[in-house]
Amino acid sequence: MVTRQGARRVQRGALWAFVPVIGMLPFTLLALAVFWFPFSIVFGVDYWMFAVAFLAVGLLMFVRPFQVFVLTPILGARRPTPTEAAVIEPIWTGIAEANGLPASRYVVRVVDTDEVNAFACGGHLVVVTTFAVTELTASQLRGVLAHELSHHLGLHTVAITLGHWLSVPVVVLARIGFYLENVAQAAAGSFGQRSAAIAAVGTVAAAIFSGLAWVFTAAIRGSDAITNMVGHSSEYEADQLAVRMGFGAELAGALRFVLGHLENVNKRGDEEDAAAQPDQARHDPDSQSDSPKKPAHFLNRARLCSDVKHGLGVARSRRPRR
Repeated sequence: MVTRQGARRVQRGALWAFVPVIGMLPFTLLALAVFWFPFSIVFGVDYWMFAVAFLAVGLLMFVRPFQVFVLTPILGARRPTPTEAAVIEPIWTGIAEANGLPASRYVVRVVDTDEVNAFACGGHLVVVTTFAVTELTASQLRGVLAHELSHHLGLHTVAITLGHWLSVPVVVLARIGFYLENVAQAAAGSFGQRSAAIAAVGTVAAAIFSGLAWVFTAAIRGSDAITNMVGHSSEYEADQLAVRMGFGAELAGALRFVLGHLENVNKRGDEEDAAAQPDQARHDPDSQSDSPKKPAHFLNRARLCSDVKHGLGVARSRRPRR
């Protein structure tokens, strides 16, 4: 069956992305039980109705107006300035038209940071950093934004968005646990001087709250670790789709820029470390790295885009002429 260009389709990376979501679900249900208990005393609501209502609200994250309204401030993003919009909008319109899509279907936002980064979120949101907008060439930025559109078309963002929503009660409960731990420790320190019993109760309470907080924190960290492990598949798939769109050369240029930027950053870091610890650097050769630290997936992605000469040729021939 032939897939229409610009159509969404479930890719393997989108399915793998549900692994950390499934792992997070038991902790989400446990955290919801904690919030449900006092709620049920007051309103008499059944637990499963409470849980289903929470999940139903999460589906609103895929409604574009709600998604943009909620996620934009959560991500610390904003609307592009007129100067930034003058750079982004023509590029984004060209990418959308190359895929037979209206540019307005997706919303591009900007986050203020000095990192070369961009990411797709929810079902309609693309976020790019100010550094990427100002430092990348138009061609390189085109490759980056095509890659992020590929995440949306490959449905990679569905599981990530669900995972973020499921982690909300877990994160909140972990923070409450650490807060109550501090309260218990303060109470034991203040009132425990007068009574050994109060000191013992405060210490035990602090230990219990600390344990609960660390359980939920471990769930979050474990989910993030699994997400990073399975996330490489979706990155490669987004790269390949960007190549098929006709933007492989632009994406390869962006990846080469990122590698060069990382090399410069690591080089400056090594020079600063050597200046701060000259004696250790002189007497301990192993303390100096032979080469800048480059993420393996970036190197592999650069090789992928560099080795697809045949693919790039096909991709270029498919791009609509203007």
